[in-house]
Amino acid sequence: MQRVLRAVFYVSLFATVGYAQTPQPFPRPGTTQAPAPAPPPAAPPVAPPVARTQAPTAPATAAATTPSAATLGIAVYPGAQFLASYEAGRGQRYYLFGTTAAFADVVGYYRTQLDDRGDLVYKEPPTHMFDGGALGRYREETMAFPPSVTVKDWTTGGSQGYPNPRAGAQPARFPTVLMIVPAPPAVPEAR
Repeated sequence: MQRVLRAVFYVSLFATVGYAQTPQPFPRPGTTQAPAPAPPPAAPPVAPPVARTQAPTAPATAAATTPSAATLGIAVYPGAQFLASYEAGRGQRYYLFGTTAAFADVVGYYRTQLDDRGDLVYKEPPTHMFDGGALGRYREETMAFPPSVTVKDWTTGGSQGYPNPRAGAQPARFPTVLMIVPAPPAVPEAR
């Protein structure tokens, strides 16, 4: 067994030495050194491959027009400021609004508007969701998200609130944020 281990050691030692790079001699005084070969020309940059999935689009901010109740399918909480909207897929968008009102007040408002109790989906941070009913039914084949209104308290755990995306705008932070996902526009059926 010892012979086998020695043989393996010497074979690996000779293989390592055989593959080692031969050192180049230092230039000696009185000899000229050949110039280093020029680096190969840089290849033109290759464009990254295009993904087949749809990349998220940039948000539409308040510079864009604030969506109306007709677009959303429900009234926005009074005094809420439009923050942004994002492409949700399948022709749907979701819209974010910030408000200085308390979480419980906004939840109470939508309970009245929708005649629905909704569900407290998270206790920490408090997040209340209203879906279905007056907002429309979820249809998996045509919708990315169920039509819904989600209200979130951003002051839980010592947070100062959701930062206002517009620099210098008032308020600087929103204690409560709501997200409205309307049903997509009706697509005429092919006959």
